[in-house]
Amino acid sequence: MHQPKISSDTVKAKTGKSWDEWFALMDASGCAKMRHKEIVAVLHNQFNVGNWWQQMIPVSYEQSRGKHLLNQRPDGYLINKSKIYSVNKETAFNAWAKESIRIKWLADPGISIRKTIPNHSLRIIWLDGITGVDVLFNPKGEKVQISVNHSQLPDSQAAEKMKKY
Repeated sequence: MHQPKISSDTVKAKTGKSWDEWFALMDASGCAKMRHKEIVAVLHNQFNVGNWWQQMIPVSYEQSRGKHLLNQRPDGYLINKSKIYSVNKETAFNAWAKESIRIKWLADPGISIRKTIPNHSLRIIWLDGITGVDVLFNPKGEKVQISVNHSQLPDSQAAEKMKKY
């Protein structure tokens, strides 16, 4: 059985209902046969749930009912990973943005950079020419947190492979 990422106690504290209560209400409202947007509308119209919870509750519900797999989005799968490095954001940004540096550490350095915001972010088309990678550089004092989001992956196997990569 799927276990939501947010505890039932937290959901109840923020929304007034536990996961079991939400899922029972959603089952009774026919959400098991609805698409995601329709479920969001039910939460908005019938239960007056805030915007963030209008997304979180349906995703957890869909996952619990086998309709939505972990990391699955309408356009494919999305994975992300982040790590803090003991370098400044300029050094980290250049390690990604400059091919002469990138080829020293990235196993498959032939990526295509679509857009950059210097020392802040990169938008990349991955080697397959289809999937997108966003790289974000967030300063943490004298260090930098690098977050990598890889989207539009075709299936859960590809998502798992890229997460390990």
